[in-house]
Amino acid sequence: MNWKEHLTADPAILFGKMVIKDTRIPVDLVLEKLGSGHSFDDLLAAYPRITTEDIQACLLYAAENAKHEKILAVA
Repeated sequence: MNWKEHLTADPAILFGKMVIKDTRIPVDLVLEKLGSGHSFDDLLAAYPRITTEDIQACLLYAAENAKHEKILAVA
């Protein structure tokens, strides 16, 4: 799956935050909900305009960004 087919960033929507296409649902909200223990089913019920693939795209987006993250050790 290509997350770019499901997610977008537009300066006119939520100041350019990454969101699920055709919604104002930010990716970070979806990730936070998943990290807090909500299930895919919980999210699908709370946000009927999104799909399972949209949620998976959020996870893939996060994984891709984590791969390219650089951590600097501070002593």
